[in-house]
Amino acid sequence: MTRVNLQSLTRDKSFYINSMNEYQYRATKILEKINELASISEDEDCIIRRFGTEKFMEGANKVLQWMKEARLQARIDNMGNVRGKLFCNEEAAKTLVIASHIDTVINAGKFDGPLGVIMGLDLIEHLIQAKTKLPFHVELIPFSDEEGARFHTTYLGSTTVAGSFDKNLLEKKDSAGITLNEVIEKIGGDITKLPGDAISQKDWLGYFEIHIEQGPVLYEKNIPVALVDSIAGQRRAEICFKGMAGHAGTVPMNMRNDALTCAAEFILEVEKLAKENNIVATVGRINITHAATNVIPGEVVCSLDMRCADENILSSLYRAIKNKTEVICLKRNIEIEWNPVQETKPAVCDKNMKELLTESIKDAGYELVHLVSGAGHDAVAISKVSPVAMLFVRCFKGISHNPLENVELNDIAAAILVCDNFIQRMINHHNR
Repeated sequence: MTRVNLQSLTRDKSFYINSMNEYQYRATKILEKINELASISEDEDCIIRRFGTEKFMEGANKVLQWMKEARLQARIDNMGNVRGKLFCNEEAAKTLVIASHIDTVINAGKFDGPLGVIMGLDLIEHLIQAKTKLPFHVELIPFSDEEGARFHTTYLGSTTVAGSFDKNLLEKKDSAGITLNEVIEKIGGDITKLPGDAISQKDWLGYFEIHIEQGPVLYEKNIPVALVDSIAGQRRAEICFKGMAGHAGTVPMNMRNDALTCAAEFILEVEKLAKENNIVATVGRINITHAATNVIPGEVVCSLDMRCADENILSSLYRAIKNKTEVICLKRNIEIEWNPVQETKPAVCDKNMKELLTESIKDAGYELVHLVSGAGHDAVAISKVSPVAMLFVRCFKGISHNPLENVELNDIAAAILVCDNFIQRMINHHNR
């Protein structure tokens, strides 16, 4: 008969309970900071922090304050990224970057971006409190512009850190006619010093991003976290349909050059192509020039957003819908202007970092779920210079970019456990 050591079992149970209490406590503190940051907004009725605005800078300075309180070497760089670094004592050490973003869409939720930032701060504070001997530096970076809500750009912050910022964007204007160059100067940045804010490729150890899933898979499976395998590539375009405006009561239906009906046929073709080829494609914005109830639309401008994890499929389908749209316009006697806006290739997460994150999830006792992110993330820009890894955290019904966005305390606690394990494995792996 096997003897059971009851004293050992009691001790292990007590250790487990104390550990979970610690993670719950840390999760509570993270939620408090998330709520505090959410209270900083351009609009009292919703959350909005667009890059370079007064409220954005107030939020950035709040995070900067938290970093300094944690005894990190902290600053705001020339693109408005907040940078907090914990240095190790190793010569020629590389840097592990933990990052997400603090800018938002209009009428945002409070977890998209800030969850990863504030969880990252908690992880670093834990390393400091535990007096962990690090073989590499750790830098926390809340990126300044991932959503692109102000200038309709993405990754301004992360491309600066990756050394791939496009200087041609400096003259891009927001809806008020203010250029990106002017905004950078207003927040205290110096465009001539932007290259100096990049981390050299040789100095990257890796990049780790924690983010809400923004989809329903984890919610439906009732699992708190997931491993991200890759991030879908994107193609975005602006399409202008030009017909002939006319009187709604006098021009016969068979003699019209209606730009809106042409755009409508285009939108239905986009939907059909996406469903038939198992990708996602969206026409999310449509503008009718000089719209009126009694005028045949003469000009319509639409957006197009196509996403797929396979670059070849994405490129092929993008060309296919462009060709199909030209055929539609020819049939309807409508002129077309097709203007590419963004082209982002899929980003594949690093094999070695994924293995360490996989072990961390399993050791925490959770089922391993593999996901491809259809949403874009700063990891896309960083993947060009560094190995990247991402952890998704369950959110309520997968809702995001919406005030209903929510993450439960227990899921944050579960993610902390996984991330603690992951950082320790990164340390052990480096020390081999």
